[in-house]
Amino acid sequence: MRILITGGAGFIGGHIAEELVAQKHEVAVLDDLSSGERANVPKSAKFYEADITDAKAVSRILKEFQPESLCHQAAQMSVSRSVREPDFDANVNILGLVNVLKSAAEVGTKRFVFASSGGVLYGEVTEPAPETTPANPISPYGISKWAGEQYLQFFTREHGMETVALRYSNVFGPRQNPHGEAGVVAIFCTKMLAGEPARVNGDGKYVRDYVYVTDVVDANVRALTSASPGFVAYNVGTGVPTDVNQIASALLVNCQAEIRKRDMERTVPNVDNGPARPGDLRSNLISATKIQTELGWSPKTDVTTGLQQTSAWFAQKLLDQQ
Repeated sequence: MRILITGGAGFIGGHIAEELVAQKHEVAVLDDLSSGERANVPKSAKFYEADITDAKAVSRILKEFQPESLCHQAAQMSVSRSVREPDFDANVNILGLVNVLKSAAEVGTKRFVFASSGGVLYGEVTEPAPETTPANPISPYGISKWAGEQYLQFFTREHGMETVALRYSNVFGPRQNPHGEAGVVAIFCTKMLAGEPARVNGDGKYVRDYVYVTDVVDANVRALTSASPGFVAYNVGTGVPTDVNQIASALLVNCQAEIRKRDMERTVPNVDNGPARPGDLRSNLISATKIQTELGWSPKTDVTTGLQQTSAWFAQKLLDQQ
């Protein structure tokens, strides 16, 4: 199958591209490299450097590659940035998506998979929320993801495109970008391995559903290759509650162990606490029963194992270069 991945040089998109290439699909990546890295793109994948907000560039690329399916991962990912710059968030996450959808419809792309977010759509929830939970986004980021799903439904009605919204919980794993405001695991690993204190926002009692990146890749591959006429939304998460303090404690142990393995004279300091971030939910969990039933997907990597693997990857990258 000929598949185009927007944001395919990024954290999740790069892993998806890698798996699709391994499964012998013909893969192309569209990415502006604003947060992704060219090294994340498989060598056998075609690469187009472009911004999804550039409608002419998007149209030209899709006309050239003629994707049968499209996996849309490109996005502005920071909740707090969306609060500060709602116009920027809307430009990337709504208008950028519309550019890609419009061009996909023009070239006859049959299937469109969209990276949505269960982590922000449902608002404050203390029990795993199913897809039938009313949308209640409180940040511009959440609003843009909800609007994106409405556009998917429009393109399904108007153009007969098969569209799938994958509502991710908090994705983590190797290659996550530690330099932005999203991705607490990557940020903590980078700080701790450098012997610097990681900062927990507020009291750290922010409960989230953490899902490992290879499980998210599996959900995307299934969504891209399993026919389901019309529009459908699936939650992609574990339903297991974990707060930021628990993440910090586990990573503190993991990172110190990685340092000891290398006989380095470095100590990981305890975390400190900073101010709470605007737009952050106190509790958010999602139920993945629907995707388990309909696509046969289930998470294979628990949080403890995923944190160990992520710590080891960052240690290899950051410490073995010293």
